Amino acid sequence: MNLFGNNITSDRLTRWLFILTFFGIWYAAPFIPFDNDNSWRQQFFLKILPASLTNIALFFLNTEWLAPRLLRRRGIVVYLVSLLGVAVFFIVLQGVMKNWLLAPDNKGVVFHAYKALFPVLFVAAVSTGYALVLYMLEGEKARVEERQERLQSELSFLRSQISPHFIFNILNSIVYLIRSGSANAEPVTIKLSELMRYMLYESNDAQILLEKEISYLNNYIELQRIRFEEDVAIMVRLQGDPVAHTIEPMLMIPFVENAFKHGVGLVDRPVIEIDLQLDERELRFKVRNKIAPGSQHDKDNSSGIGLQNVRRRLELLYPGAHRLDIVQNDTWFEVELWLKLGRPHGQTAVGIE
Repeated sequence: MNLFGNNITSDRLTRWLFILTFFGIWYAAPFIPFDNDNSWRQQFFLKILPASLTNIALFFLNTEWLAPRLLRRRGIVVYLVSLLGVAVFFIVLQGVMKNWLLAPDNKGVVFHAYKALFPVLFVAAVSTGYALVLYMLEGEKARVEERQERLQSELSFLRSQISPHFIFNILNSIVYLIRSGSANAEPVTIKLSELMRYMLYESNDAQILLEKEISYLNNYIELQRIRFEEDVAIMVRLQGDPVAHTIEPMLMIPFVENAFKHGVGLVDRPVIEIDLQLDERELRFKVRNKIAPGSQHDKDNSSGIGLQNVRRRLELLYPGAHRLDIVQNDTWFEVELWLKLGRPHGQTAVGIE
């Protein structure tokens, strides 16, 4: 509830505008010319105004100290009792000041304190309402931030579940290639290092260039080609230009990884088809693979990452801007993702290999 921060925000400007408007009207009202008698206005300006200015101190004391410290921590009862005590103090203070400033009118401190009763209580009420509104707004802001932090934590957890299972398989393949003297050992190692760099560093960003995600996808597919050689028919079609669009990292790879997980092994003549199409504002990504009869394809139990993980990430990051269709029959499993891409972050077109 601090008004005196280093950063000038719209909220702080709005608060100051309210305070200046309130006290501007409060102290300008006596100077409105309802009649031609200016003597009492001079008296107000010279003798009554100095005492009345203590209402400003009351306002800030309430909004900047009493409400933040007592209302939030001690409760409404302690706060109201304390506010009443402070209001009585200011009433007596204004009574003493006006009795001294307006001497020798001989009306006494009690009379002037009584005259200050309504203004002080009115300022106390307005400042309390102001403090309560700020309290509710800041509470709502804190709840929104907490909700965002929980969502971010959930997203981080979902990202951390991306399966490293294929990395161990690739490492085993590298060992085999090295022992057999294959020329593919070096390019496989390089591609694996690029994948690891992407997974460990770049995938921590909230959004990345679509070009990088596609490059990661290409490297992954090439590694799987080397690993399975002619045992798996891998067909890839990539069409369109990323045009510097951004996307949530590691969003498409679970579909491909899931296809290799369930589309090989016990499957007779395994086939994996990957189709990525891009236009100016949309991404369509389809992965199709043969499956063994009776297989359950909705979750990768060994790694903990599955389609439910991707669904949840899409719900959090692309609400109302995506569609995920999953179709399965006795021999084929197909996942198709439609995604509405955000505004391009650049103008340079980058082709997809």
